[in-house]
Amino acid sequence: MSILPDGQPTQATSTPGAASPGAGGGPAPGRSGATTQLVLATLGFLVNFWGWALLGPLGPGIKDRLDLSFAAQSLLVAVPVVVGSLGRIPVGALTDRYGARVVFPLVTLATIVPVLTLSVVSSYPALIVTGFFLGIGGTAFAVGVPLVSGWYPPARRGFAIGVFGIGMGGTAIANFTTVRLADAYGSRAPFLLVAAILAGYAVLSFLLLRDAPGRVRPTGSAWARLAKVGRLTVTWQLCFLYAVGFGGFVAFSVYLPAYLSTAYGLDAADGALRTAGFVVLAVLARPLGGWLSDRLHPVPVLVWCFAGVAAFAVVQAFEPALLPVATVALLGMAVLLGASSGAVFALVGRVAPADQVGAVTGLVGAAGGLGGFVPPLVMGWVYGVQGSYAIGLMLLSDVALAAAVFTAVKMGGLARRDA
Repeated sequence: MSILPDGQPTQATSTPGAASPGAGGGPAPGRSGATTQLVLATLGFLVNFWGWALLGPLGPGIKDRLDLSFAAQSLLVAVPVVVGSLGRIPVGALTDRYGARVVFPLVTLATIVPVLTLSVVSSYPALIVTGFFLGIGGTAFAVGVPLVSGWYPPARRGFAIGVFGIGMGGTAIANFTTVRLADAYGSRAPFLLVAAILAGYAVLSFLLLRDAPGRVRPTGSAWARLAKVGRLTVTWQLCFLYAVGFGGFVAFSVYLPAYLSTAYGLDAADGALRTAGFVVLAVLARPLGGWLSDRLHPVPVLVWCFAGVAAFAVVQAFEPALLPVATVALLGMAVLLGASSGAVFALVGRVAPADQVGAVTGLVGAAGGLGGFVPPLVMGWVYGVQGSYAIGLMLLSDVALAAAVFTAVKMGGLARRDA
């Protein structure tokens, strides 16, 4: 894969001697087992994200119990996000090397340890340390995308990766069930349940998960491969777009309960339920973004999504009434952020070399997670200083608008080339 003078990539060439039953090194449409592997990957993404998001809905309750500041609460829920994001870089490279068949069960087993630890720790320092290791669950994303990309050809890859993105619904399940389970069955119940489900999936994936036939196994060290994809201009362009799209989704999914509690006076259960609705819409919109990208092109889909997010963020900055204006604005952002996430990885499927999808996914996925790490800290700091979320939401609008303009101007060449 080479870079044109304007920074846009040419079409990736096939690796000599590598099996290429379908375009781009992927399997031909209708290859037996592709749907099964997509379902297994999506399920693994979902259960690992469920564990990854456990601290978010518990944040308001922990804040009250430990008498934390808004900034301390924001840091607590953001730590798993940043660790899960940075961890995608080495995990994506390891997936390229050893395959999802090996890496997925290992990531799932490693996530069980911090989930169980959360059931017994209570102090703030212990929660921070446990949240650090809880971030392992967030790296599952960098395992699933290379797996799904290998089973589907470019013409169907956007929709397939979008379907895989439904696994983001693990965040919705966490928001919908965690507080209710803790209230009904005791504070340890949600952690024990998730640990058991993770253990079951680890066994299931070990028995049934398979890498795509003809998978190209890269040579050289993981760091050398990361350095190689890091030299591609388009990698960093994709990182920026995913930091805005998926980062915005992650930020809302982990911070929305606290925002609704503070801005609208909702209790923890009501805030978690509304956050679950936000996440569900974003999850359902992700395959829609991939589907539209397959039929139109990822670039125009991204432009419209980011422009819409900018408009809704401006509306929400004025803190309108929860019903109906704020609900429409927040749910509108959910749909557009979800669709933009699907469109970004439809673009990854078009431009990433077949044997480096994991490495590219790791870097782009890390940028998305880091994009979700910063906004909660900014929102908490701004509220602590100003007593208002307006400045934070206006900053989100500015960043989303910048992403729309950047996509139209700098990446429009991809759409013209493919047309």
